[in-house]
Amino acid sequence: MINTFPPSVDVVLPCLDEAEALPWVLERIPPGWRAIVVDNGSTDGSPDIARALGAHVVHEPRRGFGAACHAGLTAATADVVCFCDCDASLDPGLLPAVAGPVLDGAADLVLGRRRPTTGGAWPLHARLANLELARLVRRRTGLRLHDLGPMRAARREALLALRLTDRRSGYPLQMVVRAADADWRVTETDVPYLPRAGRSKVTGTWRGTWQAVRDMRAVLAEPPADASALGASVLGGVR
Repeated sequence: MINTFPPSVDVVLPCLDEAEALPWVLERIPPGWRAIVVDNGSTDGSPDIARALGAHVVHEPRRGFGAACHAGLTAATADVVCFCDCDASLDPGLLPAVAGPVLDGAADLVLGRRRPTTGGAWPLHARLANLELARLVRRRTGLRLHDLGPMRAARREALLALRLTDRRSGYPLQMVVRAADADWRVTETDVPYLPRAGRSKVTGTWRGTWQAVRDMRAVLAEPPADASALGASVLGGVR
């Protein structure tokens, strides 16, 4: 893929035992963009594979999706940061379409709305949980989102100003909720959702899914934050 954007984007890839998927994922990072693989306690050699393939590797000993994502965010130095799962369910080659509105100043946070390519790409229980969470997010924030997908893009300094505290499954949701509280322009764009490599640590089981739902319900129960406390002024394009 020809990169039409300046090389000012870091891609955070939380990783826990993704040796099978890493080569495909890393070869599809847009040219000139930096892959930050955050190892969250892998035992299958994932960090060595990522390093050998040219990724910047960060180690986060505290287990949790949010812990890995935030470690990647704090390690990033680019103006714009993307997040993407490291299990080959999402194609990093599509990130320019997700990051484009942020780079252009047309949006402050862009989420990739997952569109399953096969019936087995997204288990029924996970889709139902996601629909319910989207409904709760609309009620809490007014944002008419359809998905809380992990592929997303925003500006690094603005994300840090959100002061995200969740370090488990609620991290992506807390990002959206606090962005809404700060009056960010939040949009979606469709992205294909592929069958992941290996078994999901969350949506692969009913228990994992509903533990994630519990984490996210806790985020939704937080009182609305004052926009000024979230550093909304960091974004020149925020309304």
